[in-house]
Amino acid sequence: MTDKLRYAGNYRALWGEGPIFYEGKLLYVDIEGKKVISYCPESDSESILDIGERVGTVVPRASGGMVIAGDSGFRFIDAGGKLSDIGDPEQAITENRFNDGKCDPSGRFWAGTISTSRIAGTASLYRLDADLQITRQLGNVTNSNGICWSRDGGTMFYIDTPRKEIWAFDFKDATGEISNRRTIIDTSSFAGSPDGMTIDADGHLWVAFCKGFAVRAFSPTTGKQVACIDMPAFCPTAPAFGGAGYRDLYITTGQHPDDQAPGAGRLYVTRPGAIGLPATAFSG
Repeated sequence: MTDKLRYAGNYRALWGEGPIFYEGKLLYVDIEGKKVISYCPESDSESILDIGERVGTVVPRASGGMVIAGDSGFRFIDAGGKLSDIGDPEQAITENRFNDGKCDPSGRFWAGTISTSRIAGTASLYRLDADLQITRQLGNVTNSNGICWSRDGGTMFYIDTPRKEIWAFDFKDATGEISNRRTIIDTSSFAGSPDGMTIDADGHLWVAFCKGFAVRAFSPTTGKQVACIDMPAFCPTAPAFGGAGYRDLYITTGQHPDDQAPGAGRLYVTRPGAIGLPATAFSG
């Protein structure tokens, strides 16, 4: 590893994903390890919660605790670690589970599903509102992945991994409506597949390329790459800004049969010279 890229904490995930920095700690999940991890930068240590099922994403809850989406749909985790069900819109689709997600600027929780059988078009993107209503926002998805919003809240960015594209939507923060889908970045020329995604204060999109040894930043205006972090792990899965001033970039990774490196599955941190934006907690 270089001076600019180092391990954060000691935990090694089977498949790390979904990092989000909130109130001084980084939350992320180990999907196949069925864990939610809370990493404290000050002590360089983790607290680990065993969920008992695959969990694709986690977000903080403004009133305390967390919200996850996984094998059993949306669920609350209270401050003591107790889980309670919210709802599962795909309970009858046994080949699907929830994957990546985040909260929009008003605190609605967006999370999408993945077809574990890789059946094209059978997954969807959902929105969990503060009143706990779950609505399907986008269909014909195969592997719902990176999602984030522009600084002004007017644009939502989204990845359905197998398409190797980054989409933009017009976003109405007052209602949570999306419209005018368009492809703004074609990533097919890069090694690997676009996975998790975050945005910096300048509007650049930072995308982990699973099976591609890299996290790349793109301009959503030109579609061109503006930065690249070479990773020692074959499968970087998602980036998130955090730390003091949101100057640190945390990167989760997964263990893959083709990657026997000891750093596979570790959480990394670096300072790429960009500044991130604060995360939003679930408002319900």
